[in-house]
Amino acid sequence: MQALPIFMNINQRLCVVIGAGEVAARKVTMLLRAQASVTVYAPEICPTLADLVEAGRIRYQQARFADQQLNGACLVIAATNDLQVNTAVSLAAQANNIPVNVVDAPALCTFTMASIVERSPIVIAISSEGNAPVLARYLRSKIETMLPAGYGRIAAIAGEFRDKVKSKYATSQARRIFWEGVLQGPIVERILAGQEAAARIGLDQLLADDTASQQHGEVYLVGGGPGDPDLLTFRALRLMQQCDVCVYDKLVSPEVLDLVRRDAELIYVGKSRDQHTLPQEEINQLLARLALAGKRVLRLKGGDPFIFGRGGEEIETLMQQGVPFQVVPGITAANGVSSYAGIPLTHRDYAQACLFITGHLKNGVLDLDWAAMARPQQTVVIYMGLVGLEQICQQLMAHGVARDMPAAVIQQGTTQHQRVVSANLSDLASQVAAAKMKAPCLTIIGQVVQLREKLNWFEPQTQGTD
Repeated sequence: MQALPIFMNINQRLCVVIGAGEVAARKVTMLLRAQASVTVYAPEICPTLADLVEAGRIRYQQARFADQQLNGACLVIAATNDLQVNTAVSLAAQANNIPVNVVDAPALCTFTMASIVERSPIVIAISSEGNAPVLARYLRSKIETMLPAGYGRIAAIAGEFRDKVKSKYATSQARRIFWEGVLQGPIVERILAGQEAAARIGLDQLLADDTASQQHGEVYLVGGGPGDPDLLTFRALRLMQQCDVCVYDKLVSPEVLDLVRRDAELIYVGKSRDQHTLPQEEINQLLARLALAGKRVLRLKGGDPFIFGRGGEEIETLMQQGVPFQVVPGITAANGVSSYAGIPLTHRDYAQACLFITGHLKNGVLDLDWAAMARPQQTVVIYMGLVGLEQICQQLMAHGVARDMPAAVIQQGTTQHQRVVSANLSDLASQVAAAKMKAPCLTIIGQVVQLREKLNWFEPQTQGTD
């Protein structure tokens, strides 16, 4: 290590920047985030900095560099494109024992500017000691994806309870054990889910009784998306990695399921047509029972839990039994599958509305609002409509939809096994049957389907037929 990593308090202290181009503007922005008082000296000023001057956020003096400009500064940055000026700034600052940074000139610096990951008050600084700033920024982007934005709220709330914890636990070891338990428990999840009031109550309960908040687990109702694991949200992946039990559906792809914590218990509750592993009410009770036993329960659903996913029914039971939970939206099949099939759901020339329908048969009959589905200038997306596809097509034509209306059925959309059959509405059912399409499938009906030929971009390993 060639440099000591430190964090410097520059709140309301004078920081001087020599140079007023776009590079200097980036440095000024960073100083302002640390609440510095910034003065800029340069013969000319860029528009970005001029806006900050007009807003009263920084001071600017139109002048060439002079040593006296550094008087009273706690920190100096040289960001001109003139090596001679930058060198003079560095020498003057060092002569006055003022920390100085010269952009892209490590030899002239007494400190370097790190790449920052900010979850204030948590701040992570990454430095290559001036050798590889692009690499430092690349590493920052990697860390950005790993740390939820809510970690700053965790630190802030921990700060609120610092004195309470210190008064209860006399030794640093006892305090460390307490906070380790908090950071690995449901209180942190409540903060990350935006339930800060509940988190504060939980911390007060823990301080009153060390076991008070450890008797109950929590349920994570997570949308696993349409199949491609790259479409998971950051929060979904984090919760998948920390659950004790995973209760999952048939529509969760194997690739997504592989990302669940390796030692988590897996419980399959998938449903097929006329074949339910567990009735819905039993699934609801199972989630509550596992959480009340102290488990962190991942309820993993294909797509989005609130779009034909019966997530609302499950959380009603959890609320009735006082089980903490959080809901993590997922990319629903309509969005993900249509995108991967090259079919935009809306388009100003073809469709100004989009209708989501479940095509699930009840007692062998489809009871849908056919008139609403037959309206012009819209796209109709049908979930679970494969079995009733012929009836759907016939009813739509009977209610006025043109026989040559473009339509498509997509099987296992977004995955490497995606297959697509597109045809006119009158021929769709027969072509899907000939292609031996199998669930899970999504049906899209509307003029936008004709754009597939132009916009199709995804090339799965198993090619489908049109």
